[in-house]
Amino acid sequence: MDDSNASQQRNKKKMDGSTCMELALEGERLCKAGDCRAGVAFFEAAIQAGTDDLKTLTAIYSQLGNAYFYLGEYSKAMQYHKHDLTLARTMQDKMGEAKASGNLGNTMKVLGRYDESLLCCKRHLSVSRELGDKVGEGRALYNLANVYHSKGKHLGRSGNQDPGHFPDAVKECLQKAVEYYNENLQLMVELGDRSAQGRACGNLGNTHYLLGNFTQAISYHQQRLKIAKEFGDKAAERRAHSNLGNAHVFLGQFETAAEHYKRTLVLAQELGDRAMEAQACYSLGNTYTLLRDLPASVEYHMRHMQIAQELNDTVGEGRACWSLGNAHTAMGNNEKALYYAQRHLQISQQIEDMAGLETARMNLSDLRRAMGRDAGDGPELTDSTLSAPLRPRRQSMDNMDLLKTSNDESFMDGDDFLDQLTRFQSKRMDDQRCSLTVGGAGGSSSGSTPDPVKDDLIDLIQGMQSRRMDEQRADLPVCDLDLPGFSGSKDFIQRLSVASDADGLPDDQFFDMLIRCQGSRLDDQRSVLPELSVPHPPPAPTVPDEDFFSLIQRLQSERIEDQRSALPPSKTPGD
Repeated sequence: MDDSNASQQRNKKKMDGSTCMELALEGERLCKAGDCRAGVAFFEAAIQAGTDDLKTLTAIYSQLGNAYFYLGEYSKAMQYHKHDLTLARTMQDKMGEAKASGNLGNTMKVLGRYDESLLCCKRHLSVSRELGDKVGEGRALYNLANVYHSKGKHLGRSGNQDPGHFPDAVKECLQKAVEYYNENLQLMVELGDRSAQGRACGNLGNTHYLLGNFTQAISYHQQRLKIAKEFGDKAAERRAHSNLGNAHVFLGQFETAAEHYKRTLVLAQELGDRAMEAQACYSLGNTYTLLRDLPASVEYHMRHMQIAQELNDTVGEGRACWSLGNAHTAMGNNEKALYYAQRHLQISQQIEDMAGLETARMNLSDLRRAMGRDAGDGPELTDSTLSAPLRPRRQSMDNMDLLKTSNDESFMDGDDFLDQLTRFQSKRMDDQRCSLTVGGAGGSSSGSTPDPVKDDLIDLIQGMQSRRMDEQRADLPVCDLDLPGFSGSKDFIQRLSVASDADGLPDDQFFDMLIRCQGSRLDDQRSVLPELSVPHPPPAPTVPDEDFFSLIQRLQSERIEDQRSALPPSKTPGD
């Protein structure tokens, strides 16, 4: 605490009497050093100090937007990227306009405002092509693909479909993502950028996986794996192996899937990522269940549970108990199965997981009926009851630790944003940004069924607000452009703006739409609402993607139901 106060005092002294440029340079230094919170303070102080240098001001806007994005303050990030776009257009800076449009599009994507995000990213693409900027064109294509990919995953979360079985609207978004990823890949081949080719291959693999094109997904992930090895990128190599495992599972090639998950486990251990180790163990446990090797399944689920407890992942622990209960039921270890079903019930109550609660109750009912017990019969089992070894450890597992399933590609664009981890089939930083979802434009603040009358009313109010804003904006003098931190002559800005209008800059509707996005309180409030689809349990860092789990859950329950119909007699613990 003392160190923090001392640091704040030093920063305050640096701010006193410093010029806008000096403050901005210190903010940039702090952000590059990883202290974005302090960097933001210096950038904000630079704006307070003011400058008449428009190039300095646009750089501050851009970096403040990026810093706020990194800090997760997306509304502020959007505000400053909008300022950056306003100033770039005023200065007729096409390159600046392209970058600001891309940054604004990425921010809107994270907020779940996909249509607006697509508009911004398409503007980024068109300006980059107009300028002949191949690098900018590649980034715009990549961002467009990411937005379509994220929109498709967001639309697909409302149901519980497996990859390849999504509604047409979801498939259309994913197919558009494939088109843009392919364009990006072709351009990166033309530019000779192997690293970017690897990212494109990984994303194409992930998107084909969601479309149910598992053979194509495997082909792209194999290319991704090859490029990752070329660069010695173990994190990307781990993700590729995990994604290959997922695709092979859906093709029914469980042995091959297990080999990829084992390699994922080794790489996760080398990277020191305990959560990913746990995910790998979870995937291996489920895969061995599908292979009917139940003792191996139990072993890996136990390892997953131990790490989940270590990392305080209650959701992951509950998932492990569910899996262990099923495995022990299939093995005829009814007492142990009963213990894990009881623990699963307790955890589901604790985290308010209604689906898990219902599943646990059904499993307990089935087990007690098979064991000839009533609902309240029998003592509660404890961990010590289960301390007896399950079986001798296989020699082939001696050098295996936890295996983790890998997710989407990780990617960081230095000129745009630090990307965040995603969850559906990947925790890639870039797609992670994509994976972060909030209520869409028609959302409400609760999980209840949307009211069409209320939605129509909101749309009507928004339309009225937008028209009023247009009318007011038409009457405002150009010199009233909102450019915080500009200390120069407003007449100069007015002359620039008039010149811009005279030159007939294109896409005025595009720019006006973005201003309305910023000005609408309804949109701003909606952007911070949580996801409005079917309620999910809290995040579980040790549990892999839900799409893979849904397949395992379905296949396991089908096989366990077959076995449950003829459960063997109850055994004592340790048999």
